[in-house]
Amino acid sequence: MNGALYVAKTGLTAQDTQLKVISNNLANVSTVGFKKDRAIFEDLLYQIQRAPGADSAAGTQLPSGLQLGNGVRVVGTQKQFTGGEVQITDQPFDVAINGNGFFQVSLPSGEIGYSRNGQFHLNGNNELTTAEGLLIEPAITLPAEVNNFSVGVDGSVTVTTAGNTTPQNIGQLTLASFVNPAGLLAIGQNLFTETASSGAPVVANPGESGLGQTRQNMLEASNVNAVEELVNMITTQRAYEINSKVISTADEMLGFVNQQL
Repeated sequence: MNGALYVAKTGLTAQDTQLKVISNNLANVSTVGFKKDRAIFEDLLYQIQRAPGADSAAGTQLPSGLQLGNGVRVVGTQKQFTGGEVQITDQPFDVAINGNGFFQVSLPSGEIGYSRNGQFHLNGNNELTTAEGLLIEPAITLPAEVNNFSVGVDGSVTVTTAGNTTPQNIGQLTLASFVNPAGLLAIGQNLFTETASSGAPVVANPGESGLGQTRQNMLEASNVNAVEELVNMITTQRAYEINSKVISTADEMLGFVNQQL
């Protein structure tokens, strides 16, 4: 019965972590370009009291043996990089990726960050940045007195100015893709960084090398399905209650033995 208490405790811990994952998903239901997480569980080591296939006293082999589990643990969380709904914003600096790929961002550390959030802004130097003021990589600087700002499906950036109505190409948005995007390290601010698990980035123009195209005046919404997460939350709550009931039952059994002996 003491073993049942500890096994149920691992279940409570695992469901608590699952609820944290769900709550983070729901908290970011309106975050541009957010990718939902899911918790991954695995069972713990087993106590092998009688091994399957071992010889029995009758000269036969045990068909299943006696293996007692020690509970569960959360072995990891995995980002789900399914596409979110594309929303029309009619804002010239909003750019969505229709398909695979990440925008590249220059981090203060000198590293390159990767993001699906194309909600860009201008800083005081007329440079294209994220909402946190981080420069887009490669850097794009707009000339003064821009009348029209345009991003093509291939990532080419053109503008017209007050003194020149002929479109001028001022830069190129490039995208990066990874063999295993789920292996990227999430660092907050809608950003990821490369890891050994993700593999090295493959950088190309939108529409090339399997990358998606860029869509101006649009943003990719979070891929969190609120209804699905609420159902998962109910399932998690019930699983938590069941594990709590195991602890309560084991406690009652111990109490009964204590009173009778």
